[in-house]
Amino acid sequence: MLFAGAISLNAASYKLLSPDGKVEIRTEVGKTITNSVYVDGNLVLAPSELSLTLADGTVWGKGSKVQKKKASGVDQTVPARIYKKSKVRNHYNQLVLGFKGFNLELRAYDEGAAWRFVSTSSKEITVRSEKAEFNFPDDYRAWIPYVKPDKENESGREVQFRNSFENIYTKAKISEWEKGHMAFLPILVDAGCAKLCITESDLLNYPGMYLEGEGGKSLKGVFAEYPDKVEQGGHSNIMLLRKSRKDYIAKLPAKASMPWRLVGIARNDADLLASDLVYNTATPAADVDWSWVKPGLVAWDWWNDWNLFGVDFVAGINDRTYEYYIDFAAKFGIPYVILDEGWSVHLASDLFQVVPEINLPHLAKYAADRGVGLVLWAGYYAFDRDMENVCRHYAQMGIKGFKVDFMNYDDQAMVDFYRRAAETTAKYHLFLDFHGAFKPAGLTRTYPNVLNFEGVSGLEQMKWKEDLCQPEYDVTIPYIRMFAGPMDYTQGAMLNGGRKDYRPVYDQPMSQGSRCHQLAEYVVFDAPFGMLCDSPSLYLQNEECTALMAAMPTVWDEVVPLSGKVGESVAVAKRSGEVWYVGATTNWDARDIEISLGFLPEGSWNATIFKDGVNAEKVHADYAVEKLAVKSSDTLSAHLVSGGGWVAKLTR
Repeated sequence: MLFAGAISLNAASYKLLSPDGKVEIRTEVGKTITNSVYVDGNLVLAPSELSLTLADGTVWGKGSKVQKKKASGVDQTVPARIYKKSKVRNHYNQLVLGFKGFNLELRAYDEGAAWRFVSTSSKEITVRSEKAEFNFPDDYRAWIPYVKPDKENESGREVQFRNSFENIYTKAKISEWEKGHMAFLPILVDAGCAKLCITESDLLNYPGMYLEGEGGKSLKGVFAEYPDKVEQGGHSNIMLLRKSRKDYIAKLPAKASMPWRLVGIARNDADLLASDLVYNTATPAADVDWSWVKPGLVAWDWWNDWNLFGVDFVAGINDRTYEYYIDFAAKFGIPYVILDEGWSVHLASDLFQVVPEINLPHLAKYAADRGVGLVLWAGYYAFDRDMENVCRHYAQMGIKGFKVDFMNYDDQAMVDFYRRAAETTAKYHLFLDFHGAFKPAGLTRTYPNVLNFEGVSGLEQMKWKEDLCQPEYDVTIPYIRMFAGPMDYTQGAMLNGGRKDYRPVYDQPMSQGSRCHQLAEYVVFDAPFGMLCDSPSLYLQNEECTALMAAMPTVWDEVVPLSGKVGESVAVAKRSGEVWYVGATTNWDARDIEISLGFLPEGSWNATIFKDGVNAEKVHADYAVEKLAVKSSDTLSAHLVSGGGWVAKLTR
């Protein structure tokens, strides 16, 4: 049975089961509407109220009566573009409850629960507020990514709404949530019988949701109001700062759908690595030709501070330096080189003003002649103020895409910018990497030319932060942040530090953990536009590692979680065509991991393994390469040093 319903004098009750019957959504409709969620018969989300208040005083969810209901089931396999899988199974049971003016759509998947409001009105609506509760039956522990405001030492809602959506996780009980401190999504909750990953999807024309504790076992959604007065400013004068706000969160057209509220469910932590819940609840891309979108690796300049050595010119933001980066990329078959911040005139917020040291038409042709594409960094306001002309001009020049940075908000106006940017760049066959960005929430499916989102406290933190525990963070984000979608983490450091000898150095940065920890991240992390963060000079001194990284796929056909635990370790296998890769990383605890090769088809396989060297505990760049003949019945033992890693390439 897909669902069951019961009606009493005071309320109507509905039950919706997942296809395997193990996930259940219970919806109560009376004075309010509440949802609760059960996993394997265990209550994991207690009755939680949901409602929308419109500007005219109408409240969807207060005293609303069900006028009709429709149950259905879907089981389809869809081709996926630029994703961690080439095919995705979309299998769920759905219940649509019809009310006056709106529907409540509910979906039960084997891997989670989803619900959203949909307007049935033929008129535009203005949403003044949304109530989104998450009440838990017990005081569960959670991994909380608190907002880190752009303005230090200030508090309050507005200052928190301006942030870069990057922070480490605070592990605490729900009741211990810091009062008045919001967290961005996703967050992970340990319900004992399962992990619950709370996030949203199909965020196209609505403010993003934050969560805030209420002092007990409950969380509530928080949404930024629509901006009123804005002022150019912020980093390098490329942001639009919100100076005041309207008294509503969204204006929506007729028949609009709100974002899905998602509760991802995983009984084993590793199952979170393969979840398709966000992808399956996103709006599919238009059925047009997207074959021009070419994901791939990019040689990056900013992290390594343009540090070339052994050359006969002064390295920096100039043609000779970028010619060198392009030659390096061509040598290793790396498809892209990025010109990060500095190629356009500082403080001008005008992408047509190029610094005199750069001849962009020359560099675009120089790159094209060598089979390399150029990508340009762009500050948010500079890009948005003249988006159409910027895209047309640089597409004609041969530029392949933009890395847009410092949005640092997710109110409705900013969310709409993401959609407009995706639509406009697609028109000119350009791709996008959103940096200084909120988490992905389905846009990468709707617009496959959107390759990456940041919203992650990535390797750039190594340039300036001392009090970091990055290896632990690295084995936490695959289960939480990556659940939402791809991450612009920017790995690939060739200078590797340990717990005792790491130090932040802005112009010659190092990573925390071993060399193989960096290599394995190219398998573990999802990033269709994957960056090689370090200097070509260092990569040329480490050609064996560079060749491995440069050959790594950035999108995959299949993903098989192997083992792992949030904050401790992760091991995953991914397939591209006929080639399999395995990546494993650990926190600061050394550990031994058993890698079962049962995912391999039958037959003989060659394994090339990069593993932590015998001295990697002390010399963190130390690694060893081992070559073996293996088969699917084999299990390999991987020893990972403190902050270590292990990566294997498996070919017929």
